[in-house]
Amino acid sequence: MATLTVWKFDTPEGAQSVESSLLELQKQELIQIVDAAVVSWAQGETKPRTKQLRNLTGVGALSGTFWGMLFGLIFFVPLLGAAVGAAAGALGGKLSDVGIDDDFIKAVKSEVTPGTSALFLLSDHAVVDRVKQALPTGHAELIRSNLDSDQEAKLREVFAE
Repeated sequence: MATLTVWKFDTPEGAQSVESSLLELQKQELIQIVDAAVVSWAQGETKPRTKQLRNLTGVGALSGTFWGMLFGLIFFVPLLGAAVGAAAGALGGKLSDVGIDDDFIKAVKSEVTPGTSALFLLSDHAVVDRVKQALPTGHAELIRSNLDSDQEAKLREVFAE
């Protein structure tokens, strides 16, 4: 089963900078990246920039529509029109079935702020210790995942070491 994790970085460039590390981990078969996207929010900007990391993903990649709707729910809801808002509400109900609920959205929205960035990573079969070693020390923080609470606690524990 694929896991969606959101990693916060303390600079606007931080999330983008791990792309090459993730590619290397994938080549070593230490993680299978189903899809990935980056949110970068420069200081002083009113909203973040988003980018799907297509060169990391394979056949199972999600569409840009998925990321667009998810990021719309998290970052741009006040800007959406009524028709798009209704569609987002319907999508929100479906997303809650896979662990993307109001709590997930609120957590990400409160953590990803101007001056930071985030990596949204849909992955499978990760060797967590090796993935942790590849991320910049002290600069990546797991802010949310769709794992159950026990699994998420174990993941946080590994990355806290």
